[in-house]
Amino acid sequence: MDKMMRKVIVLMLMLVLIYPLTGYSKSLHSGITEGVKYQVELVKDGFRVPWAMAFISDHQILITERSGTLKLLDLADGKAQIVEGVPPVFAKGQGGLLDVALSPGYKKGGWIYFTYSKPADDNGVTAFARAKLNGTSLEGWIDLLVTKSLSDTTRHFGSRIAFDHNGHVFFSVGDRGVRPNGQDLSTHAGSVIRLNLDGTVPKDNPFIENENVLPETWSYGHRNPQGLSYDVKNKRLWLIEHGPRGGDELNLIEAGKNYGWPVISYGKEYWGPLNVGEATAKEGMEQPVKYYDPSIAPGSLLLYTGEAFPSWQGDLFAGALKLQHLNQIKLNSAGEAIGETRLLASLNERIRSLVQSQEGFIYLSTDSGKIMRLIPAK
Repeated sequence: MDKMMRKVIVLMLMLVLIYPLTGYSKSLHSGITEGVKYQVELVKDGFRVPWAMAFISDHQILITERSGTLKLLDLADGKAQIVEGVPPVFAKGQGGLLDVALSPGYKKGGWIYFTYSKPADDNGVTAFARAKLNGTSLEGWIDLLVTKSLSDTTRHFGSRIAFDHNGHVFFSVGDRGVRPNGQDLSTHAGSVIRLNLDGTVPKDNPFIENENVLPETWSYGHRNPQGLSYDVKNKRLWLIEHGPRGGDELNLIEAGKNYGWPVISYGKEYWGPLNVGEATAKEGMEQPVKYYDPSIAPGSLLLYTGEAFPSWQGDLFAGALKLQHLNQIKLNSAGEAIGETRLLASLNERIRSLVQSQEGFIYLSTDSGKIMRLIPAK
């Protein structure tokens, strides 16, 4: 080996020591929108429908796979390890291991919350649970609520999790492919549920004194909500849900309100050019803040609060499955949608979930098995 080759090898080793490998393999896309330059990097691929993500430290992400596997991705070395301790999951159709979220103020060893489709009869039900992480194992898993949402389909389990500013947790349940469930308050299907962090029912839930309504119910009239995000600053709960053929909705969720499905809808039947429901509006039923026609098929919702993109603070981002892009919604102080931008369409990826890192980068997962991140570009 000649002297020049030795110098090259030494230099390469020094660079590895100074700049450790992080799993970021290549830039996938770059762009500019309203003067904001950004780029997308591949973090890791090879996952099986990575349904949700949660940062448990500045360099570790918990990732649920819809197939029922939980993995821990270390950004420092790019390795993904299987986390043991997940109970049996009904992983058929749209069911599986769904959302993961950390308890407010999470510290190592704290509670981690999950939604998943729990085996029940032949088609499963949406369940809400929590556990603690010890290394690469879950401990103390407990189902806090196994919802009353059984149906004869494998569709519309929901389900996303969000925490408010004073000790409550929300999670969403789809109508389970049975339209009347949206207006049936004897089932959890087609609703948003509100609990205390220990799984008990808050005494100020809107239907707590109505024996004909399940006490966990916070709102109803939903089809299949797969995006949920709480705005701590403005004390607003945002939800985005799948409509039928057209009629995906962004809704501002309030206690006890009826969001109309399937009585009112902006969508049409899959089998023909007929409107779903009675009309697009009806007294006593809430209107969406925004609806999409044609459908984008929203699979997630993130309220951006980071420092990496200051002009995006307060914007909502949704991953689009059918129309394959990152949907950015600009809001005004009144909570009205005043603008929309569609990013990353050239990637041709079904964007499934979103999470914000400590730096304010937006991490995305795709149904093709990729974990990517959106960062500022110089």
